[in-house]
Parts: sequence; C-alpha cells; structure tokens
Amino acid sequence: MAAKKPASSGKDWTRSEVAQLKKELKSNTPTRMVGLHLKRTPGAVQQKANSLGLSTKPTNKSPYGAGGKRRGR
Repeated sequence: MAAKKPASSGKDWTRSEVAQLKKELKSNTPTRMVGLHLKRTPGAVQQKANSLGLSTKPTNKSPYGAGGKRRGR
C-alpha cells in the first residue's frame, strides 16, 4: 500500500505558501515539519527551497539559549 499524497500534490505554489516556506526555513523548522504545515511532501519542500536558492540545512543553534556553554562547572 502506497503512502497517501497530500491534497496539494502537483499544484503550483501560492505566494502565501512561498512566504510561509521562507519564514519557517529562516526559523530553522525541519523540512518534514514545513511539509506537514504546508500539506506538501518533504521532497517538494526541498525542491521548492532549492529553486528559490534557500537552504534547508539546520543551523546549529542551542535550543536552550545557552550558546553551547555548560553552566555550573
């Protein structure tokens, strides 16, 4: 049984979808999550990002705001 395709599969990207894609990639949202939010496959998100010259590689940011430094030592 094949995986179900999103409803927007094969459809053109709207301006609002492109804006949301840019916003989410800038805020370091994983490609898979962006795809879920936009109802697109991760591959479609990757392909559109590449065509716009955007990177989907995560930036190394500390999720806790500590900047990678350990405290209390």
